[in-house]
Amino acid sequence: MGEQREHATEPKEGKIELIADIDGLLLIDVARLRAVNALGDMMIATRASGFVVKKGDKLCGTRVIPLVIEKERMERAKAVVGAEPLLKLVPLKPKKVGVVTTGNEVFYGRIRDTFTPVIEQKLREFGGSVMTEHVVLNDDHEKITAAILDMLAKGCEMVVCSGGMSVDPDDKTPLAIKNTGANIVSYGSPVLPGAMFLVSYMPDGRPVCGLPGCVMYARRTIFDLLLPYLVTDTPITKEQLAALGHGGLCLNCPVCHFPNCGFGKGV
Repeated sequence: MGEQREHATEPKEGKIELIADIDGLLLIDVARLRAVNALGDMMIATRASGFVVKKGDKLCGTRVIPLVIEKERMERAKAVVGAEPLLKLVPLKPKKVGVVTTGNEVFYGRIRDTFTPVIEQKLREFGGSVMTEHVVLNDDHEKITAAILDMLAKGCEMVVCSGGMSVDPDDKTPLAIKNTGANIVSYGSPVLPGAMFLVSYMPDGRPVCGLPGCVMYARRTIFDLLLPYLVTDTPITKEQLAALGHGGLCLNCPVCHFPNCGFGKGV
């Protein structure tokens, strides 16, 4: 038997709730959830898909709405759901992460590297992942490619490149990532902050990402929305990224309440 990831409560006030038994990424098949709720007579209310939950958190609540329901209605709901669960809780997996800091300004000491500490802090938020390799390079795409491949050869399970992600002629990071042989899922995302984000996967499935400069100074960005997927080995797809446009505008509130806000929850 595998690790118990969630459990159902006893019925109370006419409803049953599902509770997380581990920290993990909550994934919901939204289309099938809507189909069940469209049947009427019963309901399922969930947390938003794509966000990390903690052990003891509520995942969903469900109840039959009328006092009595026909068995045939329940069987119809089962048929709509099918054999696969509507909700999945994917455990966080601590990752060994390599970080390649790029940019002539940092390499030659003109400015201080404030990017790397932000990455380290965000990694600690998700499953105890740690930076095990770090280099600072100038805007030489061949050196960046070599550094990425070296980190992967040393056992890094994910490589993150910071800087050099815009369309300026000196920004070589996207080219460097492409030259590793990685399959680029997308260079760009419909999220602000985070439009210049790049996500790719090596043939063995290890992710290599390029982070735009906004990750350095904005409190929450595309990286916060996708990092839970990266540390749970949950593949990121083009379709998923396209869907983030609805709800993908961070309002940069004076007091940040993420993830208790609408950022990334438009689907």
